Amino acid sequence: MSADLTRMTAADLASRIHSREVSAVEVAQAHLDRIAAVDGGVHAFLHVATDAALASAALVDDSLAAGSAPASPLAGVPLALKDVFTTSDMPTTAGSRILEGWRPPYDAGVTARLRGAGVTILGKTNMDEFAMGSSTEYSAYGVTRNPWDASRVPGGSGGGSAAALAAFEAPLAIGTDTGGSIRQPAAFTGTVGVKPTYGGVSRYGLIACASSLDQGGPCARTVLDAALLHEVIGGHDPLDSTSIDAPVPSVVAAARQGADGDLSGLRVGVVRELTGEGYQPGVQASFDAALRQLEKLGADVVEVSCPHFEYGLAAYYLILPSEVSSNLARFDAMRYGLRVSEGASAEAVMAATREAGFGPEVKRRIILGTYALSSGYYDAYYGQAQKVRTLISRDFAAAFTHADVLVSPATPTTAFPIGDKVDDPLAMYLNDLATIPTNLAGTAAMSVPSGLSDGLPVGLQIMAPALGEAVMYRVAAAYESTREPLVAPEVSR
Repeated sequence: MSADLTRMTAADLASRIHSREVSAVEVAQAHLDRIAAVDGGVHAFLHVATDAALASAALVDDSLAAGSAPASPLAGVPLALKDVFTTSDMPTTAGSRILEGWRPPYDAGVTARLRGAGVTILGKTNMDEFAMGSSTEYSAYGVTRNPWDASRVPGGSGGGSAAALAAFEAPLAIGTDTGGSIRQPAAFTGTVGVKPTYGGVSRYGLIACASSLDQGGPCARTVLDAALLHEVIGGHDPLDSTSIDAPVPSVVAAARQGADGDLSGLRVGVVRELTGEGYQPGVQASFDAALRQLEKLGADVVEVSCPHFEYGLAAYYLILPSEVSSNLARFDAMRYGLRVSEGASAEAVMAATREAGFGPEVKRRIILGTYALSSGYYDAYYGQAQKVRTLISRDFAAAFTHADVLVSPATPTTAFPIGDKVDDPLAMYLNDLATIPTNLAGTAAMSVPSGLSDGLPVGLQIMAPALGEAVMYRVAAAYESTREPLVAPEVSR
């Protein structure tokens, strides 16, 4: 029965657990067994919390046995947590040597909500160091492999979370999205990944990459599962100064509504600047087929223009490194984390520690950001980039007057071979071409599987206005209802 449990959706697992058809402990053990069997060939996890997961599941079983109502619709369902959220009972490394073995004294806001909801946290997943990367090759703890093809990347920075889903090691996962780090791995692994409205999910205890861009969000294998998780982790958090004090959009109801496959009256906008040239032929063909399907469901598909999107990549790679330069200054070898004891002065210790503890991509972005913020260059680079950010937000606002949601391919290509772009930063950065504008504007977006190209998954990106997640989930669920789920080949250890 273990194999069957790992193939079920989170919604089905929750139903069976809450009706006591199966125990939460059995479900947790099945997924822990799956991790033990296949993760050697995937490396999705950096830390597996076997004892804590089983203890958490047992509490759910005890509560149900006592006649109590489930703590949430997902109580007892296992989840993989990206290792950028603090956890008081297990290490939090952000994929970096500079935090190797660090055990935080507190839980992140997302972690606390998961625990309060009775969700079983299986462990922490691999990621590009400090969420800087598009392939999970920049982790200090080894590369994560794509379950569809072990020679290819699972995307990044949240490749571990997406790979855990595709390999059936967990039915749910949490990621973070700074420029596409939830959506691009989802597209590469045939899973669902959601970047909520900025401030819609607590950032408290999320180790910062770029504070004005980072946003945690749900990852799953179905749209409904993502919606269920979204409602668990979403909502206002007074500990996060960027948190929106507004109700969580009714995404579960929207996903259930969308599953009936009727999009009559909805307007879907195709972003002219995010299609055509620069996209792999198979990716473009999959997108064109998705548009035809949306029309069959009753949607009115129109073309919209967002002329400043073409400057998004350049603006992003000035804003993000600038914020990285500021945020990572806290890793000074004085308070926590790695300390390399070399030299007589604090400055020497700090320099030696950062040299040993930070990887090449982190160093590259710190240098870029420090330069962009330096005297004489701030206005020319960082200041101009922020103006572009405003123009992109205006493009979105104008486009949403013509359409309820916007769509594009989630990524320009399918998953690329491991090592193919790691020595070419610009080629790596271009993977974020379609996803970056949403982060700059702070709006919502998601990727849902749209088929295969040469045997590899392709993602459809659906974008919505700020706090417009409900219509986004409705469209995604309707589209999902028209196709069979994508299932990766069996992983070998």
